[in-house]
Amino acid sequence: MKIISVVGARPNFMKIAPFIHAIEKHNINASEKVEHILVHTGQHYDDRMSKNFFKALNIPDADIHLGVGSGSHAEQVGRTMIEFEKVLLSEMPDWVVVVGDVNATLACSVTAKKQHIKCCHIEAGLRSGDIKMPEEVNRLVTDRLSDLLLTPDRLSNKNLEEEGVSPKRMSFVGNIMIDTLESQREKAQTYDLNKILSSNLLEKEDDLPGIEAEKYGVITLHRPSNVDSKEVFEPIVDFVIGEVASNFQFIWPIHPRTVKQLKDFNLYDKVKASRNLILLHPIGYHEMLKLNMSAKILLTDSGGLQEECTILGTPCLTLRWNTERPVTLREHGGASVLVGNNIDRIRKEFNFTMGLERKPVRPELWDGKTAERCLLAILSY
Repeated sequence: MKIISVVGARPNFMKIAPFIHAIEKHNINASEKVEHILVHTGQHYDDRMSKNFFKALNIPDADIHLGVGSGSHAEQVGRTMIEFEKVLLSEMPDWVVVVGDVNATLACSVTAKKQHIKCCHIEAGLRSGDIKMPEEVNRLVTDRLSDLLLTPDRLSNKNLEEEGVSPKRMSFVGNIMIDTLESQREKAQTYDLNKILSSNLLEKEDDLPGIEAEKYGVITLHRPSNVDSKEVFEPIVDFVIGEVASNFQFIWPIHPRTVKQLKDFNLYDKVKASRNLILLHPIGYHEMLKLNMSAKILLTDSGGLQEECTILGTPCLTLRWNTERPVTLREHGGASVLVGNNIDRIRKEFNFTMGLERKPVRPELWDGKTAERCLLAILSY
């Protein structure tokens, strides 16, 4: 059997790594080997956003690079389809495996089905209910086309059932990203917090303050709904500087998109001048995991970090009005609460959450063995 799996952006890397390792483990003793080809579309293509993650997670170099690069959603999807079609015509795999909800996920699932090649979507069934999110469009189309839908939680199965998907196309396998967390947790624990800061500073500081476990918070922001409008972004920045980081240290690994918006809106110097706000480049997987493991609180608009906070027990404010991962919310037993970008709501929940203790939670089948179940589902399809 020949399988092509696809990665495009950084969230994909943590999900495909355990799948590749499951194939390698299967091939040791299997009579029928799985030939695996890894395609990197190049949606995230610089070293900090891509190459370093491959090395850290022990992912072999991609067999094929499409070199799609940046651009609008339409440009990325179009270029990916053009280049991926060439790969399919050359390799003629039995399966195309896509993960998550980035543009590469959509583009490669469409291209596979036009070539009449079976498609498997890992992390299927997630729904935010917000069709304005590009990721929601990617999820809906990919799930509609895929032959095999591998879901991370029971709520995702319910979403698919309500959309009329046949149970024969679904398999509840658990959260594959937690496989990576569990396999890398011990290594991340060895990382030194202060060395993480000194090695990744966005701006050189001669008197960098030290940090201690449970005595700092972490912030990540990158979604257009938070950073693309000055009317929305500036009040968040002012709140972070004036209240969040007024008496408590916060670490902010900044996405390149967010840096650009800070500079375009003339907010960068204000952020840089905040004494308790430590600005970092995008950091590696183990470094971010270590920061999360030891943080008192995390403010984010990242879906993946919501999941990690649930397993690690880190109290989390999700700066979104909806989430495709409701299993991570406190109302479902998780660690996160939705606060959107309303400052009054953020303030209220921040003050309450700072009083919470760390409380790890493990949803069903988030046990570090999801990749094995994914591969078994494909082999037995």
